[in-house]
Amino acid sequence: MAFKTRTWLAAAVAITATAAVANAETAPGDVKVDDGVVSASLTGQPGDPAEGRKAFADRKLGNCLACHAVSDQSEQLFHGDVGPELNGVADRWSPEELRAIVVNSKAVFSEDTIMPGFYSLNVGKDVREDLVGKTILSAQQVEDVVAYLATLKE
Repeated sequence: MAFKTRTWLAAAVAITATAAVANAETAPGDVKVDDGVVSASLTGQPGDPAEGRKAFADRKLGNCLACHAVSDQSEQLFHGDVGPELNGVADRWSPEELRAIVVNSKAVFSEDTIMPGFYSLNVGKDVREDLVGKTILSAQQVEDVVAYLATLKE
């Protein structure tokens, strides 16, 4: 009987911990860009640079290479030159600034920037109907991309 009670208790703790992490995620509409920074993590969890590197290159997620070149991803084809080269980006921007840029570049640079807001619902005109009301990246993917960008030093 004690084993069953401990098993149920462990399951309840796991569910509660999972719910707490899910509830810690900041909704896209609640993210505030103040003076070009988003100070707090969107998830309360650190980002994973290896996962961020994958999302950065993934054509169905970040697709950052469509516009940016970065030598760390030299194995990838077709680096873009629309946006600035990102070698040394961690020397130019803090993680909080990088988070703001990834979340909503239009709030940092201007409404005219071609870079989308990856964790914003204000995505502009002519959005595919099935994508309206959705973000390009999840909150954790933003944290992962920011963690990856923070590794790109000169």
